Amino acid sequence: MPDLSNMRIVVVDDVETNVDILVDTLGDDYRVSVAMDGISALEYIRETLPDLILLDIMMPGIDGYEVCRRLKLDKATWDIPIIFLTALTEEKNEAKGLGLGAVDYITKPFSPELVKSRVHNHLELKLHRDHLEEMVRDRTSQLLLTQEATIDSLGTLAEFRDPETGGHIKRTQNYVKCLAEYFLAHSQYKSLLNTESIELIYKSSPLHDIGKIGVRDNILLKPGKLIHEEFQEMKKHTIYGRDAIVTSENKLGDASFLRYAKKIAFSHHEKWDGSGYPQSLKGDTIPICGRLMAIADVYDALVSKRIYKPPFPHSKAVAIIMEGKGTHFEPNMIDAFEVLSEDFRKIALTFADYDEERQALQY
Repeated sequence: MPDLSNMRIVVVDDVETNVDILVDTLGDDYRVSVAMDGISALEYIRETLPDLILLDIMMPGIDGYEVCRRLKLDKATWDIPIIFLTALTEEKNEAKGLGLGAVDYITKPFSPELVKSRVHNHLELKLHRDHLEEMVRDRTSQLLLTQEATIDSLGTLAEFRDPETGGHIKRTQNYVKCLAEYFLAHSQYKSLLNTESIELIYKSSPLHDIGKIGVRDNILLKPGKLIHEEFQEMKKHTIYGRDAIVTSENKLGDASFLRYAKKIAFSHHEKWDGSGYPQSLKGDTIPICGRLMAIADVYDALVSKRIYKPPFPHSKAVAIIMEGKGTHFEPNMIDAFEVLSEDFRKIALTFADYDEERQALQY
């Protein structure tokens, strides 16, 4: 049998006799506190967050119904069980209280044994509920860690395969998040971006080039410019990446955390004017995660040292990105990039791989 002795109860009643009865009935078994009116009860409950509230309905000032309503609207207190204390016995009064979120009614005059029984039952239910919620939180935390570990391990695998990657994964991941968060305040993107989707995009973005694992070494590792046929093969990394992720997604379901990874891998080389690959998507038919990654990927390629080029100065990279407004990149995102370009530079500096890159980022 669970130990409930440390659980806290707040009695809210403006009649001292009622308070005395309830304190005498419950005081030996629980930690009982008292409030004599609705306003002081709200203040005390929000401050102490008790385990159960015994709440009188008929009180001067704001009545019990209003106290209950306000508590249920508050994130901090909405889940505290409330038992109404009342002399009212009509069904409509009981229905009103239960409709506001109360868990039970105790009618006056009080039966001490009934009060004890009802309070014990609801506290025990709360204890079990809290335990279940803790288990769910722990399980959710484990699942999130599993997701992150899966993505990190696959991203690292791509990093081993592609010598140019290095800090590229970390940088692009943070560019994408920076850019996406800018649009949270824009109603135009309300249906596309929220804090949850941005976090998933952020976590999934390391897989954008996972398909390079399927590209032949003589193409992927070639130090010079690719000829046409080689570039056509290199472009297939978007398809390889999508297909690899889809294999896992099919086992996990459509709601899988990999849904953004699939879209990013497949669409981050599409262009706003339809001249990109692999599908020649145009405008907002390109998934928003792909549009975000396109800017992040190109900016990072420009400011990074590669086998075939030195790192470009930050100012030159910004100018090149700006030139792509409306052709390579979505115009609204380029406007945002212009505002955030200094944030991009700081991210690039933080995760730079070479001193050459750090020096170039000063200009």
